[in-house]
Amino acid sequence: MKKISQEVFGGPEVLQVVEVDTPQPAAGEVLVRVAATAVNPADWKLREGQVDKLGPPPFTLGFDFSGTIAEVGPGVTEFRPGDEVFGMVLSRSGAYAEYVTTPVDFLAPKPESLDHVHAAALPTAVLTAWQALTEVRPGQRVLVHAAAGGVGHLAVQIAKAAGAYVIGTARTANHEFLRGLGADELIDYTTTDFTTAVTDIDLAFDLVGGDYTARSLQVLRPEGRVVDAQGEPLDDPRYHRHYVSPSGADLRTLTPLLESGRLRGEVEHVLPLDEVVEAHKLSESGRVRGKIVLIPWGAAA
Repeated sequence: MKKISQEVFGGPEVLQVVEVDTPQPAAGEVLVRVAATAVNPADWKLREGQVDKLGPPPFTLGFDFSGTIAEVGPGVTEFRPGDEVFGMVLSRSGAYAEYVTTPVDFLAPKPESLDHVHAAALPTAVLTAWQALTEVRPGQRVLVHAAAGGVGHLAVQIAKAAGAYVIGTARTANHEFLRGLGADELIDYTTTDFTTAVTDIDLAFDLVGGDYTARSLQVLRPEGRVVDAQGEPLDDPRYHRHYVSPSGADLRTLTPLLESGRLRGEVEHVLPLDEVVEAHKLSESGRVRGKIVLIPWGAAA
């Protein structure tokens, strides 16, 4: 099979197409023929060596996938070949490939209302948002930074579905898009310091990092908290560092929202895996609304 691999840390140019044997699923795993995968900011940070989660190269990037089960490993009874599924993979053999293996606990049946492109855009981003916002209650004020991004636009919808008053930081060009997703109030971070524009926040969801985390502490209610998915941990009782966990169970819980249209993922770019270098450059620009999806060789979009 073909996959994208890298032999060294570096810029997008280190990503190369290679031919390898198709992997075999171990006990409790399935082999999925990938119909689509997606780019997350963590991908290019791993590629550069900024994040050390996969160890040294060579490895294949890609957390998200949607596709069809080609083979099941020993002991797997929940799925069978031909089932359409979506989910996450956390290994050195990621989803930038024609085939990927993953534990059955990491995946769920693909929602029937979604094509593979839109299903592949979801797992990492929607699980990050869902798991970060599980304690949101009706009437609370939720601040989402980078609200138009891959995680942010889903967080806006999830917080709104929980009954929150949702405030987002985003460029003015994305405000109409975010209002359409349910945002109640929007701040253009390029012209306005959010610390002067909002107050009494119950939960601030930081998807930017840097000084945004400490500044977000300034706008909290006394019992409020910052949930940070990007920056360095802070020594403050109101601070929580959030890391996403793969979960087929959570994806199943979210499926009714996805099927009803109350939760939808935005896909701005769909590119073939042969153009993965361009996809990484787009992701690094920080100007992508929603997600970038990649189509493997021979996959039907």
